[in-house]
Amino acid sequence: MTISIANLQPIVALIAGVLILVMPRLLNYIVAIYLILVGILGLGILR
Repeated sequence: MTISIANLQPIVALIAGVLILVMPRLLNYIVAIYLILVGILGLGILR
């Protein structure tokens, strides 16, 4: 089984959801990191 970005997104979303439930303050950091990563991937800087 190969892991690609399409497979990682649901896993990352589940982990982020659990972390937000446990520690709601993390929401700002999780959203910021997610948006930065999506932007970098969208620009093609990281593959």
